[in-house]
Amino acid sequence: MSRVRTLATLGTALVALCTPIAALADPLTPTGKWSANTDGSAAVPPMGWSSWNAFNSDVDEEKVLASAQALIDTKLRDIGYRYVNIDDGWWLKRRQPDGRLLIRTSHFPSAAIGADTSFRPFTDRLHAMGLKVGIYSDIGRNTCGQIYTPDFKNQPEGSVAEREVGLYGHVDQDIALFFAEWNFDFLKVDGCGARGLPVDAPRVKSGLYRALTPLVDMQSLGGSDIAGIRRLYEQVHAALHTHAGDRPYIYSLCLWGAGDVRAWGKDVGNTSRTSDDIQPVWPRMLTNLDTVTHRALYAHPGSWNDPDMLFVGTGDFDAVHSAEARSHFALWAMLNAPLIIGYDLRKLTPDLLAIFGNADIVALNQDSAGNQAVLAYDSSEVQTFVKTLADGSKGVALSNRTASPAKAVLTAEQLKMLPTADVRLKDLWTKKEQSFRKEIAVTLAPHETLIFRATGKRRLPGGLYLSEQTGRVNPATDGVVVPQPDPTIYQSITPWTGTRGGGEHPQYGGWGGAEADRAPYGKLLRVAGTDFDTGIGVLANSRLEVRNQGYARFAAKVGINDSGQPRSGTTVFEIWGDGRLLAKSRPMGFGEAAVPLEAKLAGVRIVELVARGSGAAANAGAPQPAIWADAALYK
Repeated sequence: MSRVRTLATLGTALVALCTPIAALADPLTPTGKWSANTDGSAAVPPMGWSSWNAFNSDVDEEKVLASAQALIDTKLRDIGYRYVNIDDGWWLKRRQPDGRLLIRTSHFPSAAIGADTSFRPFTDRLHAMGLKVGIYSDIGRNTCGQIYTPDFKNQPEGSVAEREVGLYGHVDQDIALFFAEWNFDFLKVDGCGARGLPVDAPRVKSGLYRALTPLVDMQSLGGSDIAGIRRLYEQVHAALHTHAGDRPYIYSLCLWGAGDVRAWGKDVGNTSRTSDDIQPVWPRMLTNLDTVTHRALYAHPGSWNDPDMLFVGTGDFDAVHSAEARSHFALWAMLNAPLIIGYDLRKLTPDLLAIFGNADIVALNQDSAGNQAVLAYDSSEVQTFVKTLADGSKGVALSNRTASPAKAVLTAEQLKMLPTADVRLKDLWTKKEQSFRKEIAVTLAPHETLIFRATGKRRLPGGLYLSEQTGRVNPATDGVVVPQPDPTIYQSITPWTGTRGGGEHPQYGGWGGAEADRAPYGKLLRVAGTDFDTGIGVLANSRLEVRNQGYARFAAKVGINDSGQPRSGTTVFEIWGDGRLLAKSRPMGFGEAAVPLEAKLAGVRIVELVARGSGAAANAGAPQPAIWADAALYK
């Protein structure tokens, strides 16, 4: 057995220890494995088109095929828009007694193949066009359209049982139908059926639908059965393993940030909705945007944050509102959101095509490094997002959230570049190029987002900060004991309630989770009065997994953030490599200066960073903010 190096005093050198461990139930126990989902086919965020925002449930074969043809004719398919997804409204009923789903052949005539009906001719045709095809279902017995949309067209027909077209009780049967028989490539699974049918629901009392005890309460994380709803979505994951086999597929979870999906969605699906439905109004776009901006560490190749489909082309984002349309698109691209068009492509104008077809901006979204942009500057008025790309350059967006002009400054330090060297910017809308040193001032028009590709001399030439490689850092356990709603999300007027009642309340979980370049709860990274502008902030009793790709050393400065509390216990910081302990700190308390901690990583594939808290605060469910300041991998 080799020796463990412990930091007994500030700056003490490290010693190596390589002790194998057994896999235990303790979430802080390192496993030497990457736990975020890699099944399916989502190395980059999916791109394509969906019927819902364009047609609601009034969808038919002609509309879908026309949209598919438009992707080809406009060459959008050639830059990545390949998924053509049918949302709610395609089904006729669930046949009894065998439970097979039947297609509404009056709207999808190619499906009229005997009594069983089949989407196979339809999917074969789209596959022959070089496209992929998606379908919609719900985790409950009934769909969102059935439960929540009064004017829902193409309602399933028949008896109560025949109208139960959701997955509940039919997971294996339906997934086999969708993937093994009908040959779909994409599945969106909504969650309304597990939310909207308590025994006192009007449509249950009327006899229209059966009751299903709600597993999700949008207004109460404590009132949600988090384990129960996760199990249902995991059943779909398992069925996809069985029936999709090794062929590519996308599994899209649509639980709108409820049920603590913040913590587990990344481990189960390829995309996970972080918000309630987007609407074609600027304030609602801000709401959906805010549910993603502090979640960069929860998105990776294989598992992406999803703030909902694009509404470019409609309402506040139509061709007349070019600033808003461009901002919506640019921000979704920077945040690695799925770029799923929700517009009737039969009406596509040259101006809208120029937005969807901007290959330079699409390239930011589809970059192979898979790093969601990190907030380099945050306010209620202007935000600056920066993402590190596979070639070492940066994507950067400066966005004006307000309806008035705004002045902003972009600094080399925000890009983690040297202020004494030239920083070159290429405007991805105008294609113009310019350069600056130290900082550059810009004026943003109302609702405008400027978006650039930046190159320059890196501040850390021999390595990469962890906050620059968010796609390789996974908060397997983030220390959140009691999930709380996030109060920082913009509270827009929801179109479905207007100004009735008391307004929208914070409801999306995730407050206090792991963050890049910030301490938990969005606080400044600061330990014992020393500020840090880069690092990873978590809560004590957390474990981060880091994919190591050829780096030889990890180093950080560790300590308790100044946003913590005195006399609230201590935290020990540990570095593990492929399941072996490499280094650990002495117990760190509030107010103590950050200490260096490092380890050699020769041959290590998975680095795990564990912060073990102890004391009354940790035991009471109030862990201290634990900071991996200046955390970086070095060659």
